[in-house]
Amino acid sequence: MTSAHGTVAEQEYLEMLFWLFEAGLPMTGANLARAMQLSAPTVHEMLGRLERDGYIARNAERMIEFTPSGREHAEQIVSRHRMIERFLTDVVGVPWDDVHEEAEQLEHAMTPRFEAYVRASVGDAKTCPHGHPIRVGERIDGVPLADCQPGAKVTILRLENEAEDLLHYLKDAGIAPGLRGEVASNDGDTVSVSSAGDGGLATVTASVAETVSVLADPSPPPRTALPEQLVLSRERWGR
Repeated sequence: MTSAHGTVAEQEYLEMLFWLFEAGLPMTGANLARAMQLSAPTVHEMLGRLERDGYIARNAERMIEFTPSGREHAEQIVSRHRMIERFLTDVVGVPWDDVHEEAEQLEHAMTPRFEAYVRASVGDAKTCPHGHPIRVGERIDGVPLADCQPGAKVTILRLENEAEDLLHYLKDAGIAPGLRGEVASNDGDTVSVSSAGDGGLATVTASVAETVSVLADPSPPPRTALPEQLVLSRERWGR
């Protein structure tokens, strides 16, 4: 049986596991350790706790699967996090590239009364400021900006990686969810998008463009990011 709420640590792991699940990446201990930047033994110990508490199960191949109650709990945590981000941006005025870390702190301390106030304040908002659906089952499939060829018309759906320093980079470059434009260049090292609004040019490295999901016309074939792209560094960005 699952506990009513889970510990803060369990909630953080469930949130990250759901990120892997939603992004279509294999739910393995190795990928979880990469995504959370933790050691394999630390992750292995927590996975054992999550399994004992009834949140996850592991199949014969040691792949991680949510139990029905674990999936429900993970969705609630993720939805609450995204709702708080929208509240902080739209109501409080926190810049969208700063809200992720703030929401991480608030989501574990929110009372039901305050959560109801926040939900009322964000109204019918569909996504967090980074483009992820607040109702987690309403995710729109996109393709990586890195795969789009010059001349393609694009609409930026979401920023898959919400690491704060990456969000700062994207905002400074002029990339944001909802931006409509045309791919001006893509040479394999950098990708540039010309905004349909003001004609401004937003340029990011190819590895950063891997983390930006878009609707494109013409569209490249759908592709799931490789697990190796979960590794965080100056040149490569993952979770």
